[in-house]
Amino acid sequence: MAEGGGSPAPGNVAFHDLHPAVGDSRSEALAGLRAAQKRVDPKHFYDARGSRLFEAITRLPEYYPTRTETAILRREARAIAGSCGTRAVLIEPGSGNCEKVQLLLDALRPAAYVPVDISAAFLREAAQALGDAFPWLPVRAICADFNAAPELDDYLPPGRRLVFYPGSTIGNLEPAAARGFLRRLAGWLGEDGGALVGVDLHKDPAVLERAYNDSAGVTAAFNLNVLNSLNRLLDADFDSAAFSHRAFYDARRQRIEMHLVSEREQAVSCNGEAIHFAAGETLHTENSYKYTVEGFAGLAAEAGLAVREHWVDPRQLFSVHYLECA
Repeated sequence: MAEGGGSPAPGNVAFHDLHPAVGDSRSEALAGLRAAQKRVDPKHFYDARGSRLFEAITRLPEYYPTRTETAILRREARAIAGSCGTRAVLIEPGSGNCEKVQLLLDALRPAAYVPVDISAAFLREAAQALGDAFPWLPVRAICADFNAAPELDDYLPPGRRLVFYPGSTIGNLEPAAARGFLRRLAGWLGEDGGALVGVDLHKDPAVLERAYNDSAGVTAAFNLNVLNSLNRLLDADFDSAAFSHRAFYDARRQRIEMHLVSEREQAVSCNGEAIHFAAGETLHTENSYKYTVEGFAGLAAEAGLAVREHWVDPRQLFSVHYLECA
């Protein structure tokens, strides 16, 4: 995609596998299924099929966040670089396919790019593709859980840190957890670092509900696919035909809730344990919080971060915020 001066390539890509623990995922998932309101962590959406389905979701006419954030990043790349500065060590937790960051690389000219993800094979492939496309850029991919890997410091190149956290991923956290994440980020960035965070905005509930209930049923398939992940993780026997997709906007809490609804009374074997569902009972699979620009700035301030600049689209659907330590 980009040409540019500077050395690296060939060999501009390095890969470090910190072997993030998966053992706790099993007990965590079982605890969620035993709760009064059964729940599952959204991270279980993203097996190979789930990742493909999510990519399909991002292209749906009803699903505005990806194309709107992409348009902001493309249009404002130079202004973003003016606020964030250049030559930073650019770190992307949950980097996925590294697609959005490519819109900023020519403007930011980072000293290095560090994608962090828990899926080793997917990360290795994405990092190599990015390194091939940007031969001037040192890429230092780290397979790790960003939230549980203080040893990341040992693998980072020296330099000012800039964290890129797009996609309104922060909206998947409960507000208290989002505040805690931002607080940890503030301590990790140091006095001279910064963070670029994508935030979906509170808006007409009809727009939001259409985005999570598309006419083609792709989001429903994505939601139901989490049962396949649970089957593998827990040696379970969930039958996706016995559940249906439900998504709605809770305007008071400013969040989309996604659930899977049990179509009948049933018992599911999970790791040898029977998990009972009443007819109509739900498995809560995801929350996606939406913020006002002022509301997100307030959340950041409580975590010791200040919004130095923000950018929104003309329809006020989505926002990108640049944060520094207050």
